[in-house]
Parts: sequence; structure tokens; C-alpha cells
Amino acid sequence: MMVRRPAVAGLFYPSDPAELDRTVTGLLAEAGDAPAEHAVAIVAPHAGYVYSGAIAASVYARVRVPSSAIVIAPNHTGLGARAAVITSGRFAMPGGDVEIDERLAGTVRDVCGLTDDADAHRREHALEVHLPFLRARNPDVRIVPIVLGGLSFEAIVRIGHGLASAIHACGRDVLLVASTDMSHYIAAEEARGLDRLALDRLEALDARGLYDVVRAKDITMCGFIPTCVVLIAASELGAKHARLVRYGNSGDVSGDYQRVVGYASAVVA
Repeated sequence: MMVRRPAVAGLFYPSDPAELDRTVTGLLAEAGDAPAEHAVAIVAPHAGYVYSGAIAASVYARVRVPSSAIVIAPNHTGLGARAAVITSGRFAMPGGDVEIDERLAGTVRDVCGLTDDADAHRREHALEVHLPFLRARNPDVRIVPIVLGGLSFEAIVRIGHGLASAIHACGRDVLLVASTDMSHYIAAEEARGLDRLALDRLEALDARGLYDVVRAKDITMCGFIPTCVVLIAASELGAKHARLVRYGNSGDVSGDYQRVVGYASAVVA
């Protein structure tokens, strides 16, 4: 059985299981105690918890996490296939492994034309950092882990439609998770302006518009491809709106607003 070992435990989040549990529980508690709502999808950041953990928690605290989640992240490492999934095994994490939903993952691979490729996932942090939040919201959650990079819009559409088809076919509730940070390493004011252009398209459920504006304005939103895929799938699954939950940047923690990374979380329902 494939066991994917943690790549960024002790770097992006605590490696000690008790400390990780306290950290995630605390972040979720600080996000508030509003009743959990049904969501077709969420969008959340993937930086170290000290920087983006509160923004990720703000959306995880607001939604119900069902028994399965399809988590889609960008490929930062350049390793492996451009559209990669793992269809069996588990992700080892401090405090307990997260199992792969093997039946759903196999269906997703087949209908979306993905490559079963562990290499693309081996060192990728953008998916891993979501797992403690998913597990905290549902200890029995299983995942379909997908890493995407360098895809045309036509490929994005194909994968988005395939995901919707796979979820329809499985006949149960599945949460889609798009992992992304926003603008990288520019002044906070510029980042807010560029990120607003992208978030306007996200809130309009406009995948084509998001893809086009990111490319036209050179917005360094690392997970725009996963986000576009999720918007297409969510729309086909009946989502009617998207709502920004929280926005911020690394300067809110570091105090350096001249060179920030932007973070956003959103609910799609």
C-alpha cells in the first residue's frame, strides 16, 4: 500500500501530534462558532499556519466536511505529471493517517484523464496543509488528492466536467477543495488590487474570466488552475454563488507590507 509521508510537517505546521491538534483546534475556535453550512466547494490558502492558518480556518469552520473530499492543489515542484492523482493508499500525518477514497479516486482518474503518479505529490505542500483541517472537521474523512499544473483552459474544462460526473456517479456528498495562495511578493496595496480582480471572477463563478484575468494581469495566484477546475465542477453540480470569507496577507503577521503573499478563503454553494 502506498504511504505518502509528510513533506512539510515541522515547517508549515507542527510535527508533534498534540501540538498540531491544539493549533488546528485553536484556529477553528478563533474562527467562530457559526452553524456549519453545506458547501459544494471551498477555496483556501496553503502557506505556513502562522501566516495563513487563520484564513484557512475561517472557511473550514463554516462548512460541513462530508465523508469524502477531493483536494486539488497546484504543482509547485514541477515533478511528475501535469494532472496527477493518487488512487490508493494513505497520506501519513502527525496524529493519524488520512485514507484515500480509492473507489472515487479511481473513477476520477478515469473520467478526468488523470495520471496515477505519486511523484507529483511527494514533495508538494499545497495539498498536505489542508489535511489537518479536514480531519479536524471530520475524523473519518477520506480524500482524492489531485495536483495540477501547466494546463490549457480546454484541459481545465475537461477535468472540471469529469469531476462533476464522478461526484454525480458516486451518489453521495463530496466536498471540493481548491488550494491556492494569491499574489506573491509584491506590495500589499498592489496585491489587494490584483487579487480583487481575481476574486471578483471567483465570486461570479466565472472560471474563464478567472483564467483570463490571471494571465492578462500576470497575477501570481499559484492555484488558479485548481480554482478554475473547482468552479467549473461546482457550477455543474448546482452551485449558485461564491462568497469571500476572509482576505489578508503575510504582512498582517510579519509587519512587512512591501513584499507580501495574499491569502483568501471562500465558500461555493
